[in-house]
Amino acid sequence: MAKENKKTLVLGASPNPERYSFKATTQLHAHGYEVIPVGIREGEIAGIPIRTDRPVPKDVHTVSMYIGPKRQPEYYDYILHQIKPKRILFNPGTENPELEALAQAEGIETERACNLVLLSLGAF
Repeated sequence: MAKENKKTLVLGASPNPERYSFKATTQLHAHGYEVIPVGIREGEIAGIPIRTDRPVPKDVHTVSMYIGPKRQPEYYDYILHQIKPKRILFNPGTENPELEALAQAEGIETERACNLVLLSLGAF
């Protein structure tokens, strides 16, 4: 059963099993979270199709970032005003003080942490 209260959109999802976004999506799914992988390449992760069309699902709790800060500005409006998550999780290498400040100004919680570590600790 999906953990409805923490629906997670993985931004920067990749069909490559060596990528952390792939591993995170797999682990989120295995832990029972509803997960929406969004990326630039078609494919699937754990049987879930990777969306390339910037979907706007309702009630997203967390956007888990897997794109670097230089590519993030094109997603600001999508994240902050279309998805409107409760939290943005900045995985290692995705930290972005500008987006963090914009999110916090919108009342969105930000966290710098590793998705995989949080899941392994039961602290996601």
